[in-house]
Amino acid sequence: MSIIATKELQINEQIRDNEIRLIGVDGEQAGIMSAREAQNLADEAGLDLVKISPNAKPPVCRIMDYGKYRFEQAKREKEARKNQRVVEIKEIRLGLKTDVADFNTKQRQAVRFLEGGDKVKVSIRFRGREMGHPEIGLDAMKRFAEACAESAIVEKPAKLEGRNMLMFLAPRPAAKPGK
Repeated sequence: MSIIATKELQINEQIRDNEIRLIGVDGEQAGIMSAREAQNLADEAGLDLVKISPNAKPPVCRIMDYGKYRFEQAKREKEARKNQRVVEIKEIRLGLKTDVADFNTKQRQAVRFLEGGDKVKVSIRFRGREMGHPEIGLDAMKRFAEACAESAIVEKPAKLEGRNMLMFLAPRPAAKPGK
């Protein structure tokens, strides 16, 4: 039987404890015995002895096909990664002089991002003398948040950072059916 080296689990000859609690192939308790006896039982079955609970007193080991166990574990992790959704942050840039038509276009684009499950970062860059009127930018941000209110909640309210004013919108949680 070959040794399969791993970081997380000790197997076969790596187990050096004097006595261990053994769990058999079917999942039944085989009792407490020496690691050598357990290794002999695993070799007879043509399987691996794997330490599954090293902190227990005595440590718990199990007889199993370790290669098959690692394959199934990798398969489960791959499936979990496939099902998770990465939330991206999309940016919408407004200006203090953004006209109504452009404002509506940007608002529709933000709603499309939000309905796709992404977060939206709304930013306004103040140029030159515009820095003297941050309240105009704050009004534009509030109007934008109100325009997107059906599909978004304000995650971080508008805040002036240097020459930029930023606000973050997150998708509104879906309503639970039956409530």
